[in-house]
Amino acid sequence: MSDGVEFGRVVSAGREVAAAAERIFELIADPAQQPRWDANDNLSHADAGQRVRAVGDVFEMTLTRGTVRENRIVEFEEGRRIAWLPSEPGMQPPGHLWRWELEPLGDNRTRVTHTYDWTALADEKRLVRARATTSEMLRNSVDRLATLSEQE
Repeated sequence: MSDGVEFGRVVSAGREVAAAAERIFELIADPAQQPRWDANDNLSHADAGQRVRAVGDVFEMTLTRGTVRENRIVEFEEGRRIAWLPSEPGMQPPGHLWRWELEPLGDNRTRVTHTYDWTALADEKRLVRARATTSEMLRNSVDRLATLSEQE
């Protein structure tokens, strides 16, 4: 089952995945893996060795258009939840947050919820893209993540 919700500046999508939460979390918490499941085709690559382990960690991601983003971890619970605020290198985050939450449902079953929260986004030049981010787009990333985690 798949669902999506949009409330103003918070968009989310989720579904059950036939894989253990730990396996799914590894694909999310290792930035080098993220381009494999990003359905927005926005992520080009991230250097290996940036596996996230705690609030305060920062990982860098190169986008498909060649720019680099620093991503500051603001929520972290191993195997359950991770969220980050992207920004240009050395700059304050403009206020949009990406969150993944995993709820184990039993052996090899996990509820995965992906949320994009732009309630604090004040950067005018980013608002058009933020408004264009739909629950369907998030669900596509969840679906790709599910496919990878169920195969491996």
